Amino acid sequence: LAVKDPTAVERANLLNMAKLSIKGLIESALSFGRTLDSDYPPLQQFFVVMEHCLKHGLKVRKSFLSYNKTIWGPLELVEKLYPEAEEIAASVRDLPGLKTPLGRARAWLRLALMQKKMADYLRCLIIQRDLLSEFYEYHALMMEEEGAVIVGLLVGLNVIDANLCVKGEDLDSQVGVIDFSVYLKSDDDIGGKERNVQIAAILDQKNYVEELNRQLNSTVSSLHARVDSLEKSNTKLIEELAIAKNNIIKLQEENHQLRSENTLILMKTQHHLEVSKVDVEAELQTYKHSRQGLDEMYNEARRQLREEAQLRQDMENELVVQVSMKHEIELAMKLLEKDIHEKQDTLIGLRQQLDEVKAINVEMYQKLQVSEEAMKEKNEIISRLEDKTNQINATMKQLEQRLQQAEKAQMEAEAEDEKLKQECVNKSESLQNEFSQKEKQLLQLETDLKIEKEWRQTLEDDLQKEKEAVSQLRAETQEIVNLKKEFLKLQEKNKQLKNICEDQEAALQELASKLSESKLKIEDIKEANKALQGQVWLKDKEATHCKLCEKEFSLSKRK
Repeated sequence: LAVKDPTAVERANLLNMAKLSIKGLIESALSFGRTLDSDYPPLQQFFVVMEHCLKHGLKVRKSFLSYNKTIWGPLELVEKLYPEAEEIAASVRDLPGLKTPLGRARAWLRLALMQKKMADYLRCLIIQRDLLSEFYEYHALMMEEEGAVIVGLLVGLNVIDANLCVKGEDLDSQVGVIDFSVYLKSDDDIGGKERNVQIAAILDQKNYVEELNRQLNSTVSSLHARVDSLEKSNTKLIEELAIAKNNIIKLQEENHQLRSENTLILMKTQHHLEVSKVDVEAELQTYKHSRQGLDEMYNEARRQLREEAQLRQDMENELVVQVSMKHEIELAMKLLEKDIHEKQDTLIGLRQQLDEVKAINVEMYQKLQVSEEAMKEKNEIISRLEDKTNQINATMKQLEQRLQQAEKAQMEAEAEDEKLKQECVNKSESLQNEFSQKEKQLLQLETDLKIEKEWRQTLEDDLQKEKEAVSQLRAETQEIVNLKKEFLKLQEKNKQLKNICEDQEAALQELASKLSESKLKIEDIKEANKALQGQVWLKDKEATHCKLCEKEFSLSKRK
């Protein structure tokens, strides 16, 4: 035969004793039919059995004088794990007659039984086995499954109403001895099985009603809290709605102001645009007139240039004639060698005149370069004049060469020189007159060019002013467009605020409907509680249908 573990046997015996004591206590309490006192024997036996169960496997703790072994240590942990147990622990510590930890533990058990929460407190202890391992051995009853079974059995003690006086009792010096004679069966016990069945059914009904009351109380408290929170939220929403309405009124006023300002701005801008359009049209007309005048001036300048070209052609023809005359002079110089000395003086004068002509040509060339920036078309004419002057220079060089040749024949042409001198003087005077006329014509052309430049400068200034006016008008039109955009944004914000207000009003209506529904539910629950208070629970066999909805009961519906 296998040897049994003595600790397991002890746990089994204690579990059986706990079952017997709890069962006997419940049966005797129901047969007794009133609240139990501290002198009731089955109740005293129950406390003794609970002490033995709690002491099983308890570790010995060293103190200064001796070794200590009490159950008050693990019971003190309950107030840390279960906050509602703080009142019991505080009242146990404040009791004046208790001196030992064992007395405090006994007082704690009695108060827990009166509160009908002994099973809840011990269940918290059993769950936290890491903390219990400091006080109990690994094989203790509270550390094994038997402890959980005992806690489950203790739930049945919630049926009992106990009224125990802890203050005057001597709990420190009580001797905990189990009386087994109470648990021995007799003939009367066999005959009272039916009564026990009835008692068990009544106890089950009582437990069910108590649990229902607890659940209903918890639901009522939660509903009250919800109602309070909903009322607070309702008041807040009403305040927010009033603030939102005030904001909407302010926004509407601002919207009206902005609309009026916008209309004024539109009127001003339209008037300004009309005035600017009239000014622009007038300026365009003046520009067209000035352009026509410039075109006429340009045509006149072209006509003058054509006349100058014709004059230059005439000059070329005259130069050709002069060349032919010079050929004749060469022929005559051969005959007039005698008058060479007089002709040298005339030639010196002619050279000076040629130098002057060259200087005049250089000045004309510079003036034509200045006028090239404004009149590109005159460049070709000036280049032709330069070519012609170069030709004249070439011809003059040829004349000089020929004059050098003629110096050799001065002696032969001295007589004829006097006659030709007068002719040359006359021709040179005519050439000087023609050059002076050309200079006057050039001066007139320069003045005309200056006038044209001034006209162009004035026209450019007018165009710049017109561009600035157009840019100002564009800026004003851009400001009008921006104002329109801002006005559209404000309209969208107004619409959004209106939508938010409508949503808030709908939410308030929904909250009001929910509040009314919750109040109706609370009233229904209160009426159900009132209806349940004065009624008797029927047996499962008799109650086959629900009296409210007239539906057939199943096991889950019945519970």
